[in-house]
Amino acid sequence: MTTTAAADEVAPGAASRATGLLCTAAFMTMLDLFIVNVALASIGASYPQASLPGLSWVLNAYIVVYAACLIPAGRLADRYGRKAGFLAGLGVFTVASLGCAIAPSLGFLVAFRAVQAVGAAVLTPASLGLILSVLPGPRRAGAVKLWATSSAFAGALGPVIGGLLAQTSWRWAFLLNLPIGVIAFGYALRLLPRGAPVKSGRIPDPVGSLAVAVAVGAVSLGLVNAGDWGWGSPAILLTGVTAVLASMVLIHRVRTHPAPVVPPQLWKVPSFTAANLTILLFTGAFSAVFLSVSLWLEIAAGYGPLRAGLALAPGPVAVPLFASLTQRWAAGVPARFVVSAGLAVFGVGALLTAAQGAEHYATDILPGWIVMGVGIGIAMPTLIATATADLAPAAAATGSAVVNTARQAGYALGVAGAVAVLGEQIAFRNSTIAVGAVALASAATALRIRHSRSQDS
Repeated sequence: MTTTAAADEVAPGAASRATGLLCTAAFMTMLDLFIVNVALASIGASYPQASLPGLSWVLNAYIVVYAACLIPAGRLADRYGRKAGFLAGLGVFTVASLGCAIAPSLGFLVAFRAVQAVGAAVLTPASLGLILSVLPGPRRAGAVKLWATSSAFAGALGPVIGGLLAQTSWRWAFLLNLPIGVIAFGYALRLLPRGAPVKSGRIPDPVGSLAVAVAVGAVSLGLVNAGDWGWGSPAILLTGVTAVLASMVLIHRVRTHPAPVVPPQLWKVPSFTAANLTILLFTGAFSAVFLSVSLWLEIAAGYGPLRAGLALAPGPVAVPLFASLTQRWAAGVPARFVVSAGLAVFGVGALLTAAQGAEHYATDILPGWIVMGVGIGIAMPTLIATATADLAPAAAATGSAVVNTARQAGYALGVAGAVAVLGEQIAFRNSTIAVGAVALASAATALRIRHSRSQDS
């Protein structure tokens, strides 16, 4: 019934190359997210009838479907083989990227983004599960931090690349995935170990998976349309009731289904539970502030895509730099203190930005933006590594899928919340105050993270 780490482990040199490939795949999926944020205003210019809530579904269709599919995809990768899951996900993501690039309307673009999300959802847990299984125990935590940091590099490069591509056409933002995906697929065929899938067991609960999508989608729908519908309108109440009912269905199915979408035993790992709550809050704050700053630059400040991308770059550039410094200087510090300190710095950066007048980029936006990047760099790699480091190898892909579901649910709710708070007039100060409050709340929950003695040292 279980898969051992030894079944997949490979020679040190091949393991390092495989880790690099898997990190590249994670980089590609995150790069796409950051590029689309910057290209959103250009996409809107191609569809003049689209409102900001409508455009937000170019982001949220991807995020909601991604969140819904991650856990069952992780379970399937554990059951049928992580290499097969990785290749299938990478193939679907690459082909769907072509569909996004040639989409003739906003509706088609949103639909292809959903297909793209399915591919990313299969690829992501399989990639992290492969890292955890091909490497010996002492090297896993460091490799997971490298995997997490690769998304930080995507954040650093995404705004500039997105701005540069959107300067010509936003469609190039999706065409960029084609050569990366094809090359990565070829290398994956040769480099990745086949592994030993779990032969028995049930298919993960499809009703539970659907409940995840409905709950996150209903909350997102209500938030992005609250300005048009009114907070007390019947439509908003309906989305709230739908989200509650879907959550109740999910809880019931987790407790009673033979193959629940979220295995209950995972929540008995203290570091896993506390880290997932922290991840949900942190990614919500991060996605909200990233979208808020992007829209402020392109709409309120009137920056073009390339100039906006360059203006966004300093904050994300600080992330990998301070991630590297933190891993070197704070190696002996308990993870919960490192994560909490970084998230507190992130929250202070958001509040610093809110305290300014939001009139001039260099004096009002840039200082707080860099402080936020510093905080994220301190916190993020340790947070992601802490969430998965205590899991048994047989649950690696499933557990990493739950972690990434929390990340994507946070992204979806953050984007939706930002749209609700910003409104069509871009109420930037209100958005950054909310971001600061949520970030400080995540710093508090991080202090509840408890992990194994080996990870604490």
